[in-house]
Amino acid sequence: MSKTKIVILSLKELIYTAIFIGLGLLLILLLIIMFRPGKKTPDESEALYHPGIYTSQITLGENSLNLELTVDSDHINSISFVNLEESVTTMYPLMQPCLQEISEQISSGTALEDVVLPAENQYTQELLVKSIGELLQKAYISSN
Repeated sequence: MSKTKIVILSLKELIYTAIFIGLGLLLILLLIIMFRPGKKTPDESEALYHPGIYTSQITLGENSLNLELTVDSDHINSISFVNLEESVTTMYPLMQPCLQEISEQISSGTALEDVVLPAENQYTQELLVKSIGELLQKAYISSN
């Protein structure tokens, strides 16, 4: 009986060793698959924009408006005027409401080309859409 016990203990050790070697090889294989070079991570492949805040200046007569666009890697967060003077809002009362309407449409996922421009504010909104388009071109990640 003592010989049988020695064989069983050796067999258990061989089985445990084989299991640990198999798990080790599986871990190494998974690490190689996950971290192989030349593969983009999911965040990099989905990125549309360079994250950041982009600004542009719109000149209306003697007045200047500063337009600010805030983007993440794949989403437009906000579009707003920065340091909007009271004299500008008095002279051009449609600018702020038009920008809010455009910003809501774009933030909800509507493409800039598909933004609906009502007839009563068409020229004001066209000016804003053109400026926003220029800012998006700055933020856009080219495929090169």
